[in-house]
Amino acid sequence: MNSSARRTRWTILTACGALLTALATGVAAPASATASGPTRAAATVPLPGLDPAALEAAIGGLPNADVTGALLRISGRAGHWSGTSGVGNLRSHQGVPSDAHIRIGSISKVFTATIVLQLAAEHRIELDEPVQRYLPGVLPAGLPAVTVGQLLNHTSGLPRGAASPDFGDGSPEWFATNRSKSFTPQQVVDLMAGQPMQFAPGTAQQYNGMNYYVAGLLVEKITGHGFADEVRSRITRPLSLHDTYVPDADDPRLPNPHSHGYLMVKSPDGTTHPVDVTEQSPWPWAEGGMISTPADLDRFMTALFRGRFLPPAQQAELFTVPAVASFHSSQCRTEADAGRACMTMGLMRVKASNGVVVWGKTGSRPGYTSGVFSTRDLSRKIVYSLNPTNLNGTEIRYVQQIAAASFGSVVPAA
Repeated sequence: MNSSARRTRWTILTACGALLTALATGVAAPASATASGPTRAAATVPLPGLDPAALEAAIGGLPNADVTGALLRISGRAGHWSGTSGVGNLRSHQGVPSDAHIRIGSISKVFTATIVLQLAAEHRIELDEPVQRYLPGVLPAGLPAVTVGQLLNHTSGLPRGAASPDFGDGSPEWFATNRSKSFTPQQVVDLMAGQPMQFAPGTAQQYNGMNYYVAGLLVEKITGHGFADEVRSRITRPLSLHDTYVPDADDPRLPNPHSHGYLMVKSPDGTTHPVDVTEQSPWPWAEGGMISTPADLDRFMTALFRGRFLPPAQQAELFTVPAVASFHSSQCRTEADAGRACMTMGLMRVKASNGVVVWGKTGSRPGYTSGVFSTRDLSRKIVYSLNPTNLNGTEIRYVQQIAAASFGSVVPAA
């Protein structure tokens, strides 16, 4: 596996890897929760009732070798529940703050897609026009025409990028040592030079962070403003999302309150120990570098689903999955997908085994894995955040437990 493929594990959720050794420090903190019953049913397929015991169990038993802490927030007309488990600080053993700031990773893509769709609604770009028309010289020479819409729904087929020692080997040891290292969006895009396309544009779907680095550069070129400025003026300021922002490239901080992120790192003598990686470079930017809170993510998704940001034509793109096959994608691997695409221009669709369909996005950075999902009618919304201690995706079982307790089981494809 090349370093580009390994880097992908830092921004999207995977389900592979082996268990790490037990944490050297930390004691289990009791799960804490608040709950209220449903007010009225509102879904085509009946939602399961909220079972506080099942929800507590879904995030319970922390910290352990894979995850130090977790939080879960459920809202909507079908009921409310919130809970935390584990510790937010291995030194002090303090619990996980329910209002923690989190590194949301690829959930940032929802913000990016929203802004690009707004630009389309303003007739400043066309979704079916080649991005090379708007960004001449940005993509490596020799690549075929890729439309703006194909960037957003991951049907571009763009290369994933060449291996580069500057970007590391994907190991916890490399990241712990180099977590302050930063890269510009253009440096990331340049990794595609000389690499083959994954497939002809528009013929398949493959989750690829390169699409959203290019989309972020598109936002800046068309508006003449920084991406962070556009997020602020178009989304966070109108919604009063005071805790959601795009950090400056040289700002590694995570505001209080927050849970610390840790990676288990191997020492020269073969033993492992946790390294605090809470402070890290936010270089994934429009692709995966934003910071937010559960309450802010809930408010943003509610406004987005209600059509506050987009007129009907562009709103429809949020819930339109292209009719193409999934090409080696780490995202569309549930039984309901059956090898077909599951992503839209900004969101992903997940269908539980009981028929409940939800829309949202996952995200991951070292030490942080999160997700925000909702039924289309907003009757049930969830935001979760986990603090995994590895880069292998072993926290996926907690995500599956959260999904099952919140919406019903999501069955992985064979």
